Amino acid sequence: MLYGIAVFPSKEIQDTANRLRQRYDPQFAFIDPHLTLRASEDWTDDQLRDVHELLERTAAQCKPIRLHFNRFSTFFPVNNVIYLALSDPEPMQSLYKRICGGGMLAEPDKPYAYTPHLTVAQNLGDDELHDLYGSLRLRDVDIACTVDKLELLRRSADGIWEHMHAYPLTNK
Repeated sequence: MLYGIAVFPSKEIQDTANRLRQRYDPQFAFIDPHLTLRASEDWTDDQLRDVHELLERTAAQCKPIRLHFNRFSTFFPVNNVIYLALSDPEPMQSLYKRICGGGMLAEPDKPYAYTPHLTVAQNLGDDELHDLYGSLRLRDVDIACTVDKLELLRRSADGIWEHMHAYPLTNK
């Protein structure tokens, strides 16, 4: 069974992202707009129990995080993805380091740096990516919310990501 870890922005931000995702993101029907902290991975029951304990400890030590999206960006030419970017990615990067910086979820061989983002388009051809990004990057973006929990997700047999458990960020 595949599992992942993410945070979900406010409904307003999800609605903004979904206006693009419904046309440009083939994952639209399978998962709500989110910021991934740990990509999908197959865990045993023992590993899942360890992850659960790690997320409980981590969430208890973390404050809610203010997310402010201020622009569209892209991972091109590495990946044909367009996303909503954060004005200050550091709080999410810090949370990522707490979860994936060591221990069982360490990612020492990860080929790229963690960049917190909210995907709005992916799997585009080069021309489509350039056309869409050329239009989106001219838009003013100024949307914000506070996330107050981590989510452990499980991918069901039909490919839909289900919320398994929420871990409140309680160190206020």
